[in-house]
Amino acid sequence: MTYEKSGVIVINKPQQMTSHDVVAIVRRTLKTKKVGHTGTLDPMATGVLPVCLGKATKIVDFLTDRKKAYRCEMRLGSATDTQDVWGRVTDEGDTTALTEALIRTAVESFIGEIDQIPPMFSALKVGGRKLVDLAREGIEIEREPRKRFIYAIENLSIDGECLSFTVTCSKGTYVRTLCHDIGLKLGCYGHMTSLERILSEPFTLDMAVDVEQLSPELVAERLIPIETALDWMPKIILPTQFQLMKDVSNGVSTDFSAYCDNLQQAEFYRIYFGETFYGIAERREQGIFMKKLMIG
Repeated sequence: MTYEKSGVIVINKPQQMTSHDVVAIVRRTLKTKKVGHTGTLDPMATGVLPVCLGKATKIVDFLTDRKKAYRCEMRLGSATDTQDVWGRVTDEGDTTALTEALIRTAVESFIGEIDQIPPMFSALKVGGRKLVDLAREGIEIEREPRKRFIYAIENLSIDGECLSFTVTCSKGTYVRTLCHDIGLKLGCYGHMTSLERILSEPFTLDMAVDVEQLSPELVAERLIPIETALDWMPKIILPTQFQLMKDVSNGVSTDFSAYCDNLQQAEFYRIYFGETFYGIAERREQGIFMKKLMIG
């Protein structure tokens, strides 16, 4: 029997498993094809992987763009080709002159907007080919730096060459590249040794279920409704006028600004007629217009 409910199930992804592997398990377990995850985790990483089911696959992009937070451990003194402990050591450096003050200053210097060069061992595509496939062939190509934002680095603990901290960052941030760059900043190299995602807004680790325990019954119990997953978006309730409802249902471009007195400034809004959730609107220069219709 195919699982027919829509919503988000938060999976605690284990190590050695790809995000695609998790989606495949969910598909098999629930006998459904409408499944999508909201942000890839490397096989080495564990933790929060929100998986959308049914109509919730329509909101994947809105959830993927949200903040992420990780618990991270790294080691100073050596760099690897993958920028983590699973890779081959490529460079080694001297850590004897490092002090706690120097390390803290270097780590905290990455808070704010940063330029980050995507690692070769990543799923990004250049010319139709994944960087990781090129890297495995011994090919390294030039990559353009990308703007990323580090909102906070907290709970920094220093034990000799081993560091641990939590980092809150924008989507698309490679934490292993952050570790690599911290090592370069200190002049001694560095690589990531463990990574656990504890937040993929608005989902936290305490909401997650172990993939090994996944069952239709558990999903039914822990499934997060679409509207709850989007409750960080302000709510716009439109008058239940026949023509307005018809226009919205048919995808007619309609500016909702006239119905939004004292509305909170935001990029996206949940659109309702009465208690019925119709879709997601986007603020544009010209006004507030429907971005994604959720009914039908």
